[in-house]
Amino acid sequence: MDSLREQWLILISTPIYLVVIGIELMLSHLQHKKVYTFKDTVTNIYLMLLNSGIDLIFRLFYVGVWQYCFLHAWHTWANYGWTYWVLLLLGEDFLYYWLHRFDHEIRFFWATHVTHHSSPVMNFTVGFRSSVFEPLYRFIYFIPLAWLGFRPVDILFMYSATQIWGIFVHTECIGKLGWLEYIFVTPSHHRVHHGSNPKYLDKNMGMFLIIWDKLFNTFQEEIPAEQYQPIHYGLTKNLEKPNAFTIIFHEWIAIWKDALQKGLTFKERLGYIFGPPGWSHDGSRQTSKDLQAMENLQQSFETGIPNNNETTSGLQVQTVNVQ
Repeated sequence: MDSLREQWLILISTPIYLVVIGIELMLSHLQHKKVYTFKDTVTNIYLMLLNSGIDLIFRLFYVGVWQYCFLHAWHTWANYGWTYWVLLLLGEDFLYYWLHRFDHEIRFFWATHVTHHSSPVMNFTVGFRSSVFEPLYRFIYFIPLAWLGFRPVDILFMYSATQIWGIFVHTECIGKLGWLEYIFVTPSHHRVHHGSNPKYLDKNMGMFLIIWDKLFNTFQEEIPAEQYQPIHYGLTKNLEKPNAFTIIFHEWIAIWKDALQKGLTFKERLGYIFGPPGWSHDGSRQTSKDLQAMENLQQSFETGIPNNNETTSGLQVQTVNVQ
């Protein structure tokens, strides 16, 4: 019965995906926007298939871990009514927020998640551009749900359901959605998340609810281009020659080279592995916070308004050139 529920979710969502992708293709063509490219779309499908394959192979293990925790749960539910499902939704979305945030703030996990952000365009198929190796550790974040008495099959179902919402926010075709912007993750919020502009880096981490970002200070509203700058999708430095291998492993290779440099202390080597992306032992590179602080300083000098942000102290003013 429970596995049948997930199968129905897939059967219902698949034709919807095809319809909305078709509509987006037609609208972008009519508006003469280059939203889709053949190579990028094929890459999205390729990464989705790899991710799904690893997830299916590994599922027996991680569901087994959840089941063990469920059998030793701290709480047993008397029934599985609406309260159960609402609390499961809130709990799953809250834990996903932290999974996603750590994927951005810890380079070891960013090396996996970077594939999802490597597309220089924004369309519905980018939602399928999966972080290939994430199924190997993602389940750990949801162990507390099993300990709290939520059934493993229900955790899996809720994650799949919120993923559907997460796919549909990958688009430029939908503007702001009024009052929904205050509660849910919307296309406007997620366009910010995929932007490589300094102000947009590491923002809007939620999957279904935007309240976590507002609560934990990672929220950023989409700013009109004339007031800031157009959104640049992709990485701060996009891959020059992306291919089936480098698009998955390029950051792992970079970590390996950085951590094995001669003359580093053990702490510095750990910094290249578990520090934030962009960290360097000699300050020759910039993290997202460095780029944001530099942009704030630059804007304060241009406008003549003093910047009181403490994070900018000690930084030299540089021109931020986001690629």
